[in-house]
Amino acid sequence: MTWATFYLICFVVGLAFCLVSLLGGLGKLHVGHLHLPHGQHAHAGGADAGRVSGSPAHISFFNFFSLMVFLAWFGGTGYLLEEYSNIWFLFALLLATLAGLSGALIIFWFLATVLIANDTALDPADYELVGVLGRVSSGIREGGTGEIIFSQEGTRRVSGARSEDGTAIGKGIEVVVTKYERGIAYVRRWDDLMQ
Repeated sequence: MTWATFYLICFVVGLAFCLVSLLGGLGKLHVGHLHLPHGQHAHAGGADAGRVSGSPAHISFFNFFSLMVFLAWFGGTGYLLEEYSNIWFLFALLLATLAGLSGALIIFWFLATVLIANDTALDPADYELVGVLGRVSSGIREGGTGEIIFSQEGTRRVSGARSEDGTAIGKGIEVVVTKYERGIAYVRRWDDLMQ
C-alpha cells in the first residue's frame, strides 16, 4: 500500500462518516442508535449523577465528530501532498497531521462554544407550577374554569385554571397556583395569601 492510498482511505472514511453524521443530524437518515465512546466525563452513579442542575455539559476533544473531521482533513491533505508535490513523505505526514488537527480543532471549538455551551440538564423542579405567580387572562367563573398567564424559565405560558375554593376570580387579578392536576391549575388570589 502506498502513502497516497493510505491517505485516500483516511479521507474517504472520514468524509463518509461526516456525511452520515450530517444526514443523521438533519433527520434524513435513521440507522438506529449507535453508541460510541465520546469522552464525556462520567460520574459515579451515572453520567449526570454528579452534575448540578443548570451546569453546562462538557465534551472531550476526542469525540466522534472531531476524529472523523481529523481523518478527512488528514487524508485529503496527505493525498494532495503525495500526488501533486515532491515533498519528503515525513514532511507530508507532518503537514497532513497539522491539517487534520486544525480541522478537528475547528469542529471541537464549534461543538464546545456554539452547540454544547448552553446545554444544561433539565430539572423537573424548575417546571413545577405550585407556587407560581400569574395573572388571570380569562375570568374564572364560580365553579368553572378560566385561564391564567404566567412566566416560567423565561417563557410566557398559559394554563387552564380553577379557583381553589370555587369562587369567581375576575380577569387581570393576580393569583398563585396552589395545586396542579390533570392540566388544570388551582389558584388563590394573591391578596388573600398576603393577608
